[in-house]
Amino acid sequence: MFQVSEFFLQGLSDDPELQPLLFGLFLFMYLVTVLGNLLILLAILSDSHLHTPMYFFLFNLSSVDICFISTTVPKMLVNIQAQSKDISYTGCLTQVYFFMIFAGMDGFLLTVMAYDRFVAICHPLHYTVIMNPRLCGLLVLVCWFIIFWVSLIHVLLLRRLTFCTGTEIPHFFCEVVQILQVACSDTLVNNIFLYVSTAILGVFPLTGIFFSYSLIVSSLMRMSSAAGKYKASSTCGSHLSVVSLYYGASLGLYLSPAGAHSSQRSSVASVMYTVVTPMLNPFIYSLRNKDVKGALGKLHKRWAVMEGA
Repeated sequence: MFQVSEFFLQGLSDDPELQPLLFGLFLFMYLVTVLGNLLILLAILSDSHLHTPMYFFLFNLSSVDICFISTTVPKMLVNIQAQSKDISYTGCLTQVYFFMIFAGMDGFLLTVMAYDRFVAICHPLHYTVIMNPRLCGLLVLVCWFIIFWVSLIHVLLLRRLTFCTGTEIPHFFCEVVQILQVACSDTLVNNIFLYVSTAILGVFPLTGIFFSYSLIVSSLMRMSSAAGKYKASSTCGSHLSVVSLYYGASLGLYLSPAGAHSSQRSSVASVMYTVVTPMLNPFIYSLRNKDVKGALGKLHKRWAVMEGA
């Protein structure tokens, strides 16, 4: 028993006939995610009307989603294409580090966006004063600071573990829970910090989201205008859908006892919040939004003019 130089990723399926299908499916989802979020970034940058707190956070969310899906899917596609399952020890820890950072930032940004909607709906007259550029920037920086240290501590704790030769991780990427399951040394400290970090990155932000929406619902109940209620709540339904999808899968995975994780269950849950959610975000948050649709339309006309010239 010693420090290994590489791990083997089990992947989503060992069936050779399914590999081309999995490759095509995940390549398609990856390209849709990257292109969709890039369009949102370009739309926000190109239209001054979208330079508001709400779209500032959406810009950050789209940027993080591109990085989030890029930490896992490209390596999986390479392994499928090369018919290989290996990943180096350093590469595995690097993947864990960046996966934790971008997964945590996704959750934090969903929480900040809930707070932004709370201020917009419950304190509309003071919205621009409260959600000033300084506060918006500070909120994002604090999120990055917290997730940087949480991710770093996870990696440092993983480095103290030992693994047996030929260790196979029952997943399609290096994920903390699965790595702890295959470790050959004591993981008590790692498991304790896993639950602490789950509270920091999952439970506390989710509590903040619920608290924000409880105040939003209370404010909506006091509105007399049906049109006002609809306009105020129109952005909340989409946000809550993504929150449910993201936190339902991730918290279900991380809060379950370590022995309760099956390979198939963990993989399905991980696909939901690492691939499906980032892919749907541009559609749910933006393509149903008139302002973003208008900005994308202007962007398309600008490209058409450039091509015509």
